[in-house]
Amino acid sequence: MKNAKQIMSMAAISIALLATSCSNDNIIEQIDPIDDAPTSGIDLELNGSVNEDMTLDGSEIYSLTGVLSIESGATLTIPAGTEIIADTDRDESSATNVYIVVQKGAQINIQGTAGSPVIMRSASGESGTWGGLIIAGNAPTAAGANATAEVGGIRYGGQDSSDDSGSINYLLLSDAGAAINSESQFNGLSLYGVGSETSIRNVALVNGADDGVEFFGGSVSITNLYLENNEDDAVDWTEEWTGSLENVYVLHTIENFSTAIEADKENGNPQITNFTAVSTTGGTALQFKSVSGATITGLSLSGYDTAVEITDESRTDLSGIILNGAVADLNADYSGDPTVDASLFDWISNRGQVSVLPTIIDSNLTLDASNEYVLSSTVSIADGAKLTIPAGTEITARSDGETDATNIYIVVQQGGKIEVNGTESKPVVMSSTSGEAGSWGGLVIAGKASTDAGTNATAEVGGILYGGTTDDDNSGSINYLILKDAGAAINSESQYNGLSLYAVGSGTTIQNIAIINGADDGVEFFGGTVSVKNLYLENNEDDAVDWTEGWSGTIENTYVSHTIENFSTAIEADKRDASPRIINFTAVSTTGGTALQFKATSGAVIEGLSLSGYENIIDITDENRTDLSGIIIEGNIADLSAAYDTEATVDINMFNWVM
Repeated sequence: MKNAKQIMSMAAISIALLATSCSNDNIIEQIDPIDDAPTSGIDLELNGSVNEDMTLDGSEIYSLTGVLSIESGATLTIPAGTEIIADTDRDESSATNVYIVVQKGAQINIQGTAGSPVIMRSASGESGTWGGLIIAGNAPTAAGANATAEVGGIRYGGQDSSDDSGSINYLLLSDAGAAINSESQFNGLSLYGVGSETSIRNVALVNGADDGVEFFGGSVSITNLYLENNEDDAVDWTEEWTGSLENVYVLHTIENFSTAIEADKENGNPQITNFTAVSTTGGTALQFKSVSGATITGLSLSGYDTAVEITDESRTDLSGIILNGAVADLNADYSGDPTVDASLFDWISNRGQVSVLPTIIDSNLTLDASNEYVLSSTVSIADGAKLTIPAGTEITARSDGETDATNIYIVVQQGGKIEVNGTESKPVVMSSTSGEAGSWGGLVIAGKASTDAGTNATAEVGGILYGGTTDDDNSGSINYLILKDAGAAINSESQYNGLSLYAVGSGTTIQNIAIINGADDGVEFFGGTVSVKNLYLENNEDDAVDWTEGWSGTIENTYVSHTIENFSTAIEADKRDASPRIINFTAVSTTGGTALQFKATSGAVIEGLSLSGYENIIDITDENRTDLSGIIIEGNIADLSAAYDTEATVDINMFNWVM
């Protein structure tokens, strides 16, 4: 390894020396450290031409202040731990004039490790503030030999498909994508005619203003690629790229992006193995232009509005687009379990911690509260398995509206368990990305307790089996859960609720739960013996609390708030009366409506009832029903003329943890 003086004399040429056309035998002076650089490092300026082999010093911090061009015949070696910071403000130069380019015939060797990756970033931390890393090779490209790149006038392309431009291992590159004009931009990593002998592994491209990586022809492949919030395309290729990708994880958590993959022009049939893309903000996953295509196996897409887009409306032949073993289906969502484990990229500091829940949980699984979890399909906790959700965990349902909202929910099957371990200061939150009522199906629990529907009855949602003879059945516990935006409609007669409890047994613990902004009921009991304590329900558009099929449990300390027009009742009770107990129930409406509705022969024993603002207090739907003895309020048979407007029996302040 060359010492620091040799590095400086060969590598970095100050702007003043560049003006005199001096070459790599010029020296560079030390410059002031970048504001956010560690004070222990020496900040050395990099720009100009590298005409012979050069090795940087992994203990130093380098400032990239212009174009650093590795010329044909030279190799730039960057050891583990090296940090290169693009500083486009120091000399007031344009972001488009600050990048690293490996010219045809040159090589770059990035020797990062999982513990000490090489880092390339901008001083400002803002996307689009430099031009990233460009490699030009001699491999074939549809643009022809010695084509001129859209950036920097760089020459690329030839006849050597096995061309070797060096190696990259454990590189974290962020903040690139400087814009030349509306049609041309730099990317994070731009690969122009790069050959197959070039080795690229373990690369993260983050916070780019354009594409994460773009292939312009060539035959190079990449293994273990992480792309987060690149504002145009995560992966882009054109000019008949023929290489491969293996183990790619794409994360989109901002509005300002285009696609996970954009493919254009001639189809070189690149091979993509294990490609997982996750969006919390919708968007398009795969876009194919012209006659482009690919063979993609192990494809998993979560949270996108559009899975596959064909930009040419006249294109009918999709045989060149093979997804998971079949010709692309424009109506499929490709939302299977992730095929790439995000922990493969734990070496990346400050990466977005967003994970996709598996569709089937068949063994015990504990979530990580530091992650955000995306829900874009049904998650089923199987018999014998348990899902544990720690305090502070957020689970976000992502649907494109009414068309698939009914397929997005969490269900605890008979014999399965859920443990929601929220706290007052760190509740667990389940909601939707849209914030719209009815945009997912909520939480469904199926138990083995008794129900009038019988044993192994079929639920009105999801074909779920429920019901048995084990009244003390245990489906787990819920504590401090906020559940929002549920209630997807299957049809006019069947809907999901916020919390649907099908024959859940008394061994299940449910307390401190808030159900808000639902398009149907807040909580509905379908038989069972389970009880709920400390329940807050706000603006659920059908009923706040609903029960049927002989539910015989207890609700204690319930607060209902109605402030919108679109709702039905505070309580709806239906079918046989199993005498459930309601202790301390306060409901407040600012828009009228009905408070308590009893259908068929249903009833309840209610103690501590306080109703405010309702037009109708008790509604008996069967006009022929004269026996109200099953409806006991404050120790007496219900009085249809009473207002029950006593002082609130539940203090809303006990739910301050919700606000």
